[in-house]
Amino acid sequence: MAGLITRFAPSPTGPLHLGHAFAALTAWDLARASGGRFLLRIEDIDTARSRPEWEEAIFDDLRWLGLDWPEPVMRQSERLAAYERALSRLSARGLTYACRCSRGDIRAALSAPQEGAPVMGPDGPVYPGTCRGAGHDAAGAAIRLDMGRAMARVGGMVSFAETGPVWPGQHVFDAARMIGQVGDIVLARRDIGTSYHLAVVVDDAAQGVTLVTRGADLFAATAIHVLLQRLLDLPAPDYHHHRLIRDAAGRRLAKRDDARALVLFRRQGLGPDEIRALFLPGAGGTPAGLPARSPTG
Repeated sequence: MAGLITRFAPSPTGPLHLGHAFAALTAWDLARASGGRFLLRIEDIDTARSRPEWEEAIFDDLRWLGLDWPEPVMRQSERLAAYERALSRLSARGLTYACRCSRGDIRAALSAPQEGAPVMGPDGPVYPGTCRGAGHDAAGAAIRLDMGRAMARVGGMVSFAETGPVWPGQHVFDAARMIGQVGDIVLARRDIGTSYHLAVVVDDAAQGVTLVTRGADLFAATAIHVLLQRLLDLPAPDYHHHRLIRDAAGRRLAKRDDARALVLFRRQGLGPDEIRALFLPGAGGTPAGLPARSPTG
């Protein structure tokens, strides 16, 4: 594939660790190998946890790894109007509804004896649809996508091309699968006016991203993003879900894993080439085995 446009989109809520380094280098290497461009985006819509000092640390770590990117950097906190316009388009088509359920309300509804064991979707337990049909007054409410209506709007099926090493090939999701295994996802949280799903789709289109590279843990969200692209008449990139970097116990690295923060490796005298070497087979950054089937398969 020639001239790929890839991106790395961290949240400035903590230090970058080895998993972030692997994700950034994967996007960088694929873009460079194709003669394309690597972009950086700061996903800071969680204003309660985002900090300027973490953003500066991200820039510093990535430059130390040898990466560069076009300026200015896109920041989600500066794009709330774009997300509001996208949400308004979906609402005008009758595809959304207001939801005032708390997490406790949802747990209580799902724990009712007649419901059986809750189905787990990309965002946790699949929402039981308690507020569906209750109206569109968004004051103090979250906004959800009516998955049944959305899938009917696109003809009952969405698909995407996966180019990554984990589950390569074409993946198809029908309406029953999306309704039963994904459910009415949140498009706008009541506290920030958008969600990861809506923001990432709008931003990838705005930046012209042609290949979305990210960890295999986000594979299950991809059908949601493809659906939103079709509903909003946005271009559809290809996807490359890469392996996850795990600790010795097989757990996925997270921001709580300060012992694997890049800044600590730097203080120990490691260089960028030595960080890359950690991702080779048999090295300390080697991930645990991945399942043969996709998490939505």
